[in-house]
Amino acid sequence: MTCAVHTAPTTGKLGGRNLHTVAGKPRGFDAIMRLFTPWRTGLPARLDPGRARLLSILQAAGWPIIPLLLCSVVALALIIERFLSLRTARVAPPRLVDEVISVTRAALPSQDTITKLSDNSALGMVLAHGLQAATDPRPSEEHVRGALEAAGRQAMYQLERNLNALGTIAAAAPLLGLLGTVIGMIEIFGASGAGPSGSGGNPQELAHGISIALYNTAFGLIVAIPSLIAYRHFRGRVDGFALQMELAAERLVPHLLRVSGPRR
Repeated sequence: MTCAVHTAPTTGKLGGRNLHTVAGKPRGFDAIMRLFTPWRTGLPARLDPGRARLLSILQAAGWPIIPLLLCSVVALALIIERFLSLRTARVAPPRLVDEVISVTRAALPSQDTITKLSDNSALGMVLAHGLQAATDPRPSEEHVRGALEAAGRQAMYQLERNLNALGTIAAAAPLLGLLGTVIGMIEIFGASGAGPSGSGGNPQELAHGISIALYNTAFGLIVAIPSLIAYRHFRGRVDGFALQMELAAERLVPHLLRVSGPRR
């Protein structure tokens, strides 16, 4: 003999909205929160102590730490990209100018050689524009210098790419940490005023507010300090490369005018 049990639906109102639930099957917000309960309570226990500690710190820091986490990921990606892009071999090889002057001592190179030089590095691209300008039938000093200056501006734009974003993260991370501190202080004052006659309060809420304030301040500085150091380091390298390209262009201009002089 089988016996079927039917659960009757219940209805009600909350905040002017109709709710419809079935016994044993929560709907709406309660059901969503129950989905996240195993993750919040069971995941740290399944992790090793180090990862569980990190996860507990992130949970204690609250939602204001999410923008700081995003900034840290973006800053790390930008630092790696700029570190790889601003290597000396890719920007200004040490003996490239001497090799170009040596190759062009007798005559200007072919178009294929100029193209290969342009693909060599940022400095090679600048020198290739100067060589291309010198291949004109009647090159002038102003024309060659103009071509080198235009190529130099293009090279500087490539070298400074993503540096502004890294500098923005270095400046914004402490402010985001300060925002988390303010939010934590608001929760502290809200918890302290929630007790009878405005005194006392829930100790757990007080501890949570303090955690938000301190963790966000510390994490904001952790993100900002390495980002600022990397930004200053890369800015110094870009300035050094700019000086090298300027000196190389100054050496190349009179040489190209001498080589192309008999053709004028």
